[in-house]
Amino acid sequence: MSGNLYVVAAPSGAGKTTLVRLLLKEEPGVQLSISSTTRPPRIGEAHGREYHFVAVSDFRAMIDRGEFLEWAEVHGNFYGTSKKWIADQLASGADVLLEIDWQGAQQVRSIFPGAIGIFILPPSLDELERRLTGRGTDSSEVIGRRLAAAQAEMRHVSEFDYVIINDSLEQALTDLRSVVRASGLRCGVQRIRHAALFSRLI
Repeated sequence: MSGNLYVVAAPSGAGKTTLVRLLLKEEPGVQLSISSTTRPPRIGEAHGREYHFVAVSDFRAMIDRGEFLEWAEVHGNFYGTSKKWIADQLASGADVLLEIDWQGAQQVRSIFPGAIGIFILPPSLDELERRLTGRGTDSSEVIGRRLAAAQAEMRHVSEFDYVIINDSLEQALTDLRSVVRASGLRCGVQRIRHAALFSRLI
């Protein structure tokens, strides 16, 4: 397979979704894997764009059929990634980005050990709480649970290859693009993507 698989994880409120959205605009060669989820759509979200929104019963059936590369229950909702779609894209040479949590990242690495792990950290817990509160979508009780979950999630940061601290969105995006571009220039990747040139030169 000549495509790179990027696994981007972060605690809720760290800015992962915003960074990934901006990255995809500037790096059109990277495709976002659209996960399936049982949580209801938020305002502005559309089926097949942000997520494939499915019923719990349908999600469980997909688990039983072994269709997921990874899946997890997060904050009472299920999330999962299509195994076949990822494999097909990587085999075709496409770069794919997964926006998942640390549990999903562990599952992905067990099947695709060459996956490139990127963890997004907030600059502080106070800033993380401010961002979660600023959304205006969750109650104080939910925000409290998310902050506790975030601290537990951040303990897994050492399992990832790269860490980006999202203090300045502009700098964090530059860092994320740097990881993607450098990964695409690795010798093993270039040998596959430019096999004809390598055979002529070497």
